[in-house]
Amino acid sequence: MVGGSKALGDYYNLPNVPNNMFFNGAIALHGAYWHNNFGHPMSHGCVNEPLTDAAWMFEWAGPVVPPGVNTVRATPENPGTRVWVH
Repeated sequence: MVGGSKALGDYYNLPNVPNNMFFNGAIALHGAYWHNNFGHPMSHGCVNEPLTDAAWMFEWAGPVVPPGVNTVRATPENPGTRVWVH
């Protein structure tokens, strides 16, 4: 994940962010390997999760990601799972 602005001092470049589940444009649930301060704002809008929790959520929720595929969108035949973020 890359974003922000070097000029504004909020630039970030975090390679290999695991278990991304986008739910609002560029906003996602995902694993965060760069901090352990969960429950406090640490992001540009995403919901950071401990790695084990993100992996569990990714495997539990739909749509199912077939082996060898990196990206999938929900369809009527392979729907997503409604996850309420409070």
